[in-house]
Amino acid sequence: MKVNEAIELLLHLHPDLKSFLFDFADPHKQDLEAFMLKNFHYNAPIENFAKLSGRSLSSFKRDFITTFNNSPSIWLKNKRLSEAYYLMKQKNKKPQDIYLDLGFENLSHFYTSFKKKYGMTPASINQKSR
Repeated sequence: MKVNEAIELLLHLHPDLKSFLFDFADPHKQDLEAFMLKNFHYNAPIENFAKLSGRSLSSFKRDFITTFNNSPSIWLKNKRLSEAYYLMKQKNKKPQDIYLDLGFENLSHFYTSFKKKYGMTPASINQKSR
């Protein structure tokens, strides 16, 4: 029951997830770059990205490295962090308002990853923008 309620709430907040969560058809092989740029913010296992892009996991990883010159997990983390930096710096968004929308599971992990990549905390980005 709780899972159903969580899915309903998630779909209410993000209706665009419906096609991502409930497309059970065999997908055709999609343009990987366009697909990832559109869907990078979803917190989904790499296996799901592979399936939804129309590839096996090994094919997905191989195509991914060819396209992005990086592994999927590293690229996803860097892309999400870059988007977070942009949202905080240019749009004055607060870390607690964006971390979930960018695919981070918790605020602590987001802060740690951000500081490791940029050498400063997300809060310091917001302070510098003001």
